[in-house]
Amino acid sequence: MSQAAAVHRDEVLLEDQPQYLTFRIGREEFAIGIVAIREIMEYVDPTEVPMTPDFIRGVINLRGAVVPVIDLCARFGREQTDVSRKTCIVILEVEVEYEEETVRQVIGVIVDEVSQVLEIAAGEIEPPPRFGARIRTEFISGMARVDGRFVIVLDVQRVLDVEELAAVAEVAAGTEALEGGDEFDPEGAEALADDDAAEAVRGPEASAED
Repeated sequence: MSQAAAVHRDEVLLEDQPQYLTFRIGREEFAIGIVAIREIMEYVDPTEVPMTPDFIRGVINLRGAVVPVIDLCARFGREQTDVSRKTCIVILEVEVEYEEETVRQVIGVIVDEVSQVLEIAAGEIEPPPRFGARIRTEFISGMARVDGRFVIVLDVQRVLDVEELAAVAEVAAGTEALEGGDEFDPEGAEALADDDAAEAVRGPEASAED
């Protein structure tokens, strides 16, 4: 094989390697595929929406868009997140079947701390355990072994309950709940993530512009 062909093969393999954003909730480390992530922002208090489950903390105004926010810790059946200076909101964009249509829904999730972006090969991800996990197994896509430790890969669709969140966003958009609210300031939004996570989420062009 020529040197050029070998380099091309390595580039293809690198492009095909799935990337995941890892973050912490309590002592546990979780991962979500980077393709679903739009950005990372510092924590802001969501505006509460009445008659919603405890794990839905409310909605935020993200540059004029109403975005529902869920507390992953509460979603896993624990207490609500104890907000600290490292707490942040990861903004996701997922597809959802809503009112017989496929739409893209933007959702925020509260996490204790963003860690880094990792490349995890499919062969390094094991099936979810049948029992013994501290969260519901249907929320788990797999268990990834990274540097001798396990990282829980989440099934985003099942964790987020996207149909319910789409309904929350629709209700909130039709109210005046966000009137007078502060607009999201993108400056420093990714300051809580490490450099690799920020660059992967924002993209190389955005980093170059900075």
